[in-house]
Amino acid sequence: MARLSKKLQDFFEDHKSPEVYLTDILKLVEERVFGVLFVILSLPSALPIPAPGYSTPFGFLMLLLALQLTIGAKTPWFPQCIAKYPVKLETAQVFLKIGLPWLHRIEAITRQRLSFVCTALPSRMIIGIVITLVSILMIIPIPGTNTLPAISIFVTGFGLQEHDGAISLAGLTLCILGIVLSTSIIIATAWGSSSLMDLIRI
Repeated sequence: MARLSKKLQDFFEDHKSPEVYLTDILKLVEERVFGVLFVILSLPSALPIPAPGYSTPFGFLMLLLALQLTIGAKTPWFPQCIAKYPVKLETAQVFLKIGLPWLHRIEAITRQRLSFVCTALPSRMIIGIVITLVSILMIIPIPGTNTLPAISIFVTGFGLQEHDGAISLAGLTLCILGIVLSTSIIIATAWGSSSLMDLIRI
């Protein structure tokens, strides 16, 4: 199976329309589609560049995707208004250009191992539950609560699409860390503290 980076690079180089739709991506990655979609949807918020406005809508999409994974769906479903929502090709190409080096790095260390983590129904349901919680945190528009959760979903999804259970388990570990960090920031913000340390002193 061709690497995800190669598939995406070829797709966006050959794409003629000025807009890209989610349905285009679904056709591109018929196999292991859940993992690929988690990678693509988390990428803008996971990159070390400002991406204001992306975390909330992409968080909703990943939440919908994670819920379907949790109930054992084999193929994802999206409402037509989402599946046919246009994204400018230039915008997608910018994120791809920045994200490709990161894709290459993680592809270099992935291989099929502990595949049952990515293929067995119980483990896929657990992955879905954890990503559901992380996606909810990404939806909340509070500074500092998006990057680590997005990175954790990115890593988990990459392992899922490569059938690399070790990478997915590493991603789930990051998910737990992201949940703890983001929850602490939300609690600190709710209590009016400027930082978590301020809250602890209280």
